[in-house]
Amino acid sequence: MTAAPHTPESRYAWVIVWATFVCLSLIFGVSYSFAAFFKSFASEFAAQRADVSLVFGLTGLVYFSMGIGGGMLADRFGPRMVCSAGMVCIAGSLLAASWATSLQAVYWSYGVGIGLGIALVYTPSIGNVQPWFTARRGLAGGIASSGIGLGTLVVPVLVSIAIAAYDWRIAMRIMSAGVLLLGMIATGLLKRPELATGASSGGASAANGAKQAPPGKTLAETLRDKRFWWFYAFTLAAAPVMFIPFAHVSASARDLGIDEARAVGLVGFIGIGSLLGRFGIGALADRLGRTWTLNLMQVSMGASYLMWWAAGGYPALVVFALWMGLSYGGIVSLMPAICMDMFGGRAIAGIVGSLYSAAALGNLLGPVLAGRVFDQSGSYQPVIWICLAFSVLSALAGAQLIPKPASNSGH
Repeated sequence: MTAAPHTPESRYAWVIVWATFVCLSLIFGVSYSFAAFFKSFASEFAAQRADVSLVFGLTGLVYFSMGIGGGMLADRFGPRMVCSAGMVCIAGSLLAASWATSLQAVYWSYGVGIGLGIALVYTPSIGNVQPWFTARRGLAGGIASSGIGLGTLVVPVLVSIAIAAYDWRIAMRIMSAGVLLLGMIATGLLKRPELATGASSGGASAANGAKQAPPGKTLAETLRDKRFWWFYAFTLAAAPVMFIPFAHVSASARDLGIDEARAVGLVGFIGIGSLLGRFGIGALADRLGRTWTLNLMQVSMGASYLMWWAAGGYPALVVFALWMGLSYGGIVSLMPAICMDMFGGRAIAGIVGSLYSAAALGNLLGPVLAGRVFDQSGSYQPVIWICLAFSVLSALAGAQLIPKPASNSGH
C-alpha cells in the first residue's frame, strides 16, 4: 500500500530532515563562531573575559527564552514563514555587528539580534521534524540536529580563516551574505505534514473539509504535567555544563600557550563529537529507550569535565572536546523526540520552545560567571567543579523521566 504524500513516513519527510539540517548548521555555526571572534572583541574594545562572554550569553538567553514564542508562531503560521524571518534577522544582525563601535553595540546586534533570529529558526525547524516520523523519530531527529554539530565544526574555522585573511568585520559581512543565501533556500523547503495542518486523510471529516487536531496534549495541558517540569529541571541544570566550553575552552587553550588556530579548532572538535553523538545516539536510543539514553549522556557529559580538569596540553583538550561534544550531541538530539513521545504532536513546537527556555538562564549566566571566576582566580578549575555538581543535579532530575516498570499483580 502506497503511503500518502505527506504522511509521517513519506519521502518528503527526509527533505524536511535535511532542510532542517542546513538551517541548524547555519544558525549554530553563527552562534558558536563567537569563539573565533572572542579575541577580536577583547582586543578591539579592551574588555575582560566576563564582559566579552556576555555576548555569547545574551545570544543564548534570547534564543532559549524566546524559543517558546518562535514555536507558537510556527504552530500557527507554519515553519517556512517563521524560519525565513529568522534567517533575515540573523543576516541583518551580523551586518549591524560588523559596524559596531562599542561592545554595547555588539551586545545588541550579535547578542540580542542573532539570538532573536535563532529563536525564530531553532524550535520551529527542529519541532517540525518530529510529526513527520513515527518509528524512526530518534534517527530523524538525530540527523536533523547533527546540523548543529556540522555548523560548530565548520563555520568557526572558516570564520577564523577569514579573520586572519581580512579582519573580523569583513568576516561578519561574508557570513551575513552566506546566511541569507543558504538560509532562504533551506527555509523555503520547510512545511508541516498534512495532519499537523489539520487536514484529514479520509472519512466524513475530509469530505466535509473539517479540520482534525493532531494527537497529543495542548501546551496548557503539557504545563500541568509533572513530567514536563522534571524535564525542565533537567535542562536548567544541564545548560551551564553544555555551554561553558563553547565560550571558554579556546581561551583555556590559549592560556596553555596553544596557537589561535588550534585553540579555535577545539570548538570544531566539539562539533565532530556532536555529529557522532547526534547520528549514533539517536538511532541507538530508538532501541535502548530514549530517556535512559538521555541520562547516560548527561552523566557522560559531566564525566568529560574530569579530562578538562586534568588537561595539561592540547591532546587532552581535544579528548575533552570530542567527549563533551559526543555527550552534548546525544542529549540535544533526544530532547525533541522525548517531548513528542510524552506529549504528542499537537503543540510540539511550542512545547519544545517552552522546554528550551530552561536553558536560557544557564546559557547566559554560565559563560559570564565562568569568565568572572577566571578574572578573579586566574583559573578554570573552580568552574569545572561547579559544572560537575550541576551535572549531578541534572542527572537526578532526568532519572524521574525514566518509565517505571509495570507492577506484576500476579505475584
